Amino acid sequence: QVQLVESGGGLVQAGGSLRLSCAASGRTFTEYIIAWFRQAPGKEREFVAATNWGGGNTAYADSVKGRFTISREIAKNTVALQMNSLKSEDTAVYYCAARVGVRLEAFVSRYYYWGQGTQVTVSS
Repeated sequence: QVQLVESGGGLVQAGGSLRLSCAASGRTFTEYIIAWFRQAPGKEREFVAATNWGGGNTAYADSVKGRFTISREIAKNTVALQMNSLKSEDTAVYYCAARVGVRLEAFVSRYYYWGQGTQVTVSS
């Protein structure tokens, strides 16, 4: 059974930084895509970033390019999301998701393993 556990959320001022972690367990993740999504109150869940565990390729939503970085920490079996230059519009619950595959999918429906989410609040 795949388990994904997010951590690292919190309250930060605009312009600040946070680092989220997604701890993955239950499988060998070499063939997996790991992604971050977020959901703000009253809005649909949206894609943030993705990486393939085996190769390190990355993809980002336009809204976070140049500010967020997704990376694998193989020894720790985690995927991190470094978030810099945070804005109030980045406030959301951030979810880690996983699927088997090679394409860095940006659609919620393509992922079938999800974490419980971690709250990120950016104050202006």
